[in-house]
Amino acid sequence: MSAPELDRLRQRISEEEALVVAFSGGVDSALLAAVAHEVLGARMLAVTAVSPSLAAAERRQAREFARTRGFAHVEVCTDEAERPEYAANDGNRCYHCKSALFDALEPLAAALGARIALGTNLDDLGDHRPGQRAAAQRGAIAPMVDAELTKEAVRRASRELGLGTADKPAAACLASRVAYGDTVTPEVLGRIERAESAVRAMGFDVCRVRAHGQGTVARLEVPEADIQRAAAHHAELDRVVREAGFQFCAVDLGGFRSGRMNALLPLLPVRSAS
Repeated sequence: MSAPELDRLRQRISEEEALVVAFSGGVDSALLAAVAHEVLGARMLAVTAVSPSLAAAERRQAREFARTRGFAHVEVCTDEAERPEYAANDGNRCYHCKSALFDALEPLAAALGARIALGTNLDDLGDHRPGQRAAAQRGAIAPMVDAELTKEAVRRASRELGLGTADKPAAACLASRVAYGDTVTPEVLGRIERAESAVRAMGFDVCRVRAHGQGTVARLEVPEADIQRAAAHHAELDRVVREAGFQFCAVDLGGFRSGRMNALLPLLPVRSAS
């Protein structure tokens, strides 16, 4: 017998004629794509947006997940990095990113007679996510919100389906590591990607390299349980982060927590909403 939340998700997806799933390969979009494929078959297309904000490892994992699950998967290039309003990195950066995503997905959805679906879950609604406003404006749907799935329910349902992503650490886009107010550039994003890859290679599977000072200062976050180990390896961590292109590296004693950059939002100049 399947979990009630999984049944609710299947039921919600069955109400759609066809779906284009925005598929990053993370826990949420992987579950949505897998269940949409189960319910809709060839009437589901998973689409991965490729840009400097998507880490190469995440792109590879998305391709492999789609291959092993056997569903249709394509990649599209999005141009948010070329948009000044995105690069400016104010509190609405995610709005501009999602707008670029929908500009790329809408022609595919129109050709297939499909709606665009995002892997948003209930817990996401309580965070600062301007991209949700863009999604509402473009008519995208969030089946897991409609089916009342929390993040834990998403992981539980993923385990029930035997998805390898069930326990995958959260992996927000690379731009989420850049301090609000600092310009987002491909160079800074590449620096972050190289640094995080090096830190993970040292055995810190969950980590964030937050870029401050226009990409000169790296603030390294690891879970509280790993802070002492990080301190013991501070010299090597400092070396690999500097080799990635940063001038300074500091281990944040507050530990890892998703969305910590949002603490900077009250310091930004007040801007009109998009």
